[in-house]
Amino acid sequence: MRIKLITPALASARNGNSVTAIRCARILQQLGHRVVMEQTYDGKGCDLMIALHARRSFESIRRFKEAQPELPLIVVMTGTDLYRDIRINADAQRSLELATRIIVLQSMGVAEIPEHLRGKTRVIYQSVPRLNGRVPHTKNGFKVCVISHLRPEKDPLRTAMAARQLPASSRLRILHIGRPLSKEMDKRLRAEIARNPRFQWLGELPHWKTRRILADSHLLSVTSRMEGSSNALCEALASSVPVVASKIPGLVGTLGKNYPGYFPIGDTRALARLLQKAESNPEFYRRLKSYCARLAPLVDPRNERAAWKKLLGGLSRN
Repeated sequence: MRIKLITPALASARNGNSVTAIRCARILQQLGHRVVMEQTYDGKGCDLMIALHARRSFESIRRFKEAQPELPLIVVMTGTDLYRDIRINADAQRSLELATRIIVLQSMGVAEIPEHLRGKTRVIYQSVPRLNGRVPHTKNGFKVCVISHLRPEKDPLRTAMAARQLPASSRLRILHIGRPLSKEMDKRLRAEIARNPRFQWLGELPHWKTRRILADSHLLSVTSRMEGSSNALCEALASSVPVVASKIPGLVGTLGKNYPGYFPIGDTRALARLLQKAESNPEFYRRLKSYCARLAPLVDPRNERAAWKKLLGGLSRN
């Protein structure tokens, strides 16, 4: 099929939505389809349109359905779509009505979709190629990786704040990858660097380098207040790196309700206790690592490829 893949995120941008778009395009090409990636629908012919972001892609969705009402449309939901926009934004709500299929990236996302639209909703977990890291030695410190651009939805400095509460005996270090997206966040970042000797800001890095640093870390910390699904979480699972995470639906939908590494949203003290326990309690650390190892098949590229093949096959038969 000729597929238009609409993504408001530039392919060159180093953020979760651009990573999702590039991965999706690659999988579709592997399945034998011709894929054109665009920021907005150009009106030219295709057999199918896939739109990432229900709200931001609405104009493209509307124009496509007006021009080609009989052709299938797939809408892939982002975190802000699921946990904010479809509740309050008419464009996002209309995008769901127009969609032939709605894709959510973790199991708890289905519950956020209006009940009358859940029948056309499918779960496709994001996949990541395996990358084994070097077994990290604690002689260089207990390395905790944070992968997040600095914006409020990510609560990006929570891990650094928690690290300040650790005892002097702790050798934990925070490696933060990502850039501030506002002047206020830049100001907060600079203040944290100045006051926190455990905190090392690495800035924005190429994806391959980010993955290597994560794979060589002891732990990933995901502190989001809102998340459709986390690319960084999937990358950690693909590299056997255990995770501590805020207990929000977008992360529980991948890690499961009984995962032992959760902390309440914004609870610095609880996160500090979790970090200290992961560093100082080998049995707890092994438990986290074992739990994440059991989840690794969720992010196997073969499974995501099979899910897309099944989805598109069903559309072509309709």
